[in-house]
Amino acid sequence: QVQLVESGGGLVQPGGSLRLSCAASGSFATMLEMGWYRRPPGKERELVAIMPTEESAIYADDVADRFIISGDITKNAVSLQMNNLKPEDTAVYFCEAQYRRTRWDGASVSWGQGTQVTVSS
Repeated sequence: QVQLVESGGGLVQPGGSLRLSCAASGSFATMLEMGWYRRPPGKERELVAIMPTEESAIYADDVADRFIISGDITKNAVSLQMNNLKPEDTAVYFCEAQYRRTRWDGASVSWGQGTQVTVSS
């Protein structure tokens, strides 16, 4: 099982910036992907940005020109730089990781506990 620890988040004014970080630990064979999802108030969880191991990063359309996902999957860490934040970015943000427990297993998924991001004046 992979454990994910998130940091960052908080309250920021519209137009401001925040940075989220996530570190994975635990026993597993291969990390396949790390990324970020969010759950806005009253809505379902949605993709923000993901970083597959051997593919280019994928972003949601409404954040692609404002957010940057970065990190080193081989070191089991990922960050999300959020710029020009808008009130509609307010949500609980979750770190996500997909991995293989052993080389013979299919993909498993772990989630962080979530961190609140509030964009308000």
